[in-house]
Amino acid sequence: MSPKVIYVSIVFALIAYLATTNFLTPYQHYLKCINLQNLIPQTFSSLPFIFSHTHRHRHHDPNDQKKTTTTICDDFPPDFPPPDTNTTSTFCVDSNGCCNFTSIQAAIDAINVTSTKRTVIWINNGIYFEKVIVPKTKPNITFQGQGYTSTAIVWNDTANSSHGTFYSGSVQVFAANFIAKNISFMNVAPIPGPGIVGAQAVAIRIAGDQAAFWGCGFFGAQDTLHDDRGRHYFKDCYIQGSIDFIFGNAKSFYENCHITSIAGPVAPGAKVIDGSVTAQGRASKDENSGFAFVNCTIGGTGRIWLGRAWRPFSTVVFLSTSMSDIIASEGWNDFNDPTRDQTIFYGEYNCTGDGANTTLRVPYAQKLNDTQASLFLNVSFIDADQWLQSYNLN
Repeated sequence: MSPKVIYVSIVFALIAYLATTNFLTPYQHYLKCINLQNLIPQTFSSLPFIFSHTHRHRHHDPNDQKKTTTTICDDFPPDFPPPDTNTTSTFCVDSNGCCNFTSIQAAIDAINVTSTKRTVIWINNGIYFEKVIVPKTKPNITFQGQGYTSTAIVWNDTANSSHGTFYSGSVQVFAANFIAKNISFMNVAPIPGPGIVGAQAVAIRIAGDQAAFWGCGFFGAQDTLHDDRGRHYFKDCYIQGSIDFIFGNAKSFYENCHITSIAGPVAPGAKVIDGSVTAQGRASKDENSGFAFVNCTIGGTGRIWLGRAWRPFSTVVFLSTSMSDIIASEGWNDFNDPTRDQTIFYGEYNCTGDGANTTLRVPYAQKLNDTQASLFLNVSFIDADQWLQSYNLN
């Protein structure tokens, strides 16, 4: 059996195993979205023995040699990747070997550190089970997937296995000017139970300035999306988790994103809290960070807070966002430190849904007026007029 076939067999075995255990029970939405035929469409039909309890042998046909041979690359786009231009280079990644690279990290490693051009890493349908790092020395990289339900980067580190939450990311981006389109980032470490220590499992850590994500998926449980530092833009993204699943000290704008809690179901009327959407980490008034969510939706399971104050000047606002009844009536939490109530900035504006009733919100939560809300309503919040337009041109 060739290494390629062994690799693909392992990927399918991984998904089969995860789907038949409690490992991914809260990720059923993701499994429903994923179409394995789309992820590795040709390989599925070329490996009939995978997932069968008994091997099925092909009958030998003496006329086989006379038939036209079809390969897994026959349906691959012709003349791809396109030739380099003065401003852009394109690298192609395909797990079946139809490109120059079979792994995303190999493509990143091949980029010249002195290059000033944008490098588009075009990633074909598939599950790429690898830990990926984009170093600070390689800015201006784009990950171009084929859809967040058909292209995914998957790993399973935890805070324990990687010597800290910050290092557990399936993907870690330290470079500036990073772009991702139509791709998912996923951490499939076991879902932690209450009080489990060291089980935080990050899907992606974004530590470079001026990063943008369009149509991407972020899947995990505790600490899914580490929005670490820098200015970041997210549009039309799907973000899933349970505890503090959007956290960090970046200054970020989330537009038209779907936010889904996979916290455990809570009985009607119960006051238990088992999750939180955000844990923003602004530590002082001199830092320029915060999260703004505009025209988003929040749903799923559990009884959760909109945010809790990881650090004393934590800053989060939700504007024109639809909130289901999973949002606890108090809305926010000061990390059980009342001294933070005078310095944190938690605001809501023009939100709708059963979870948007502000009548019983904590006293330090702010119901923003038009003037206050205007500071957060568009991408000028992250100075995007200086950099985001050039991304759209690419």
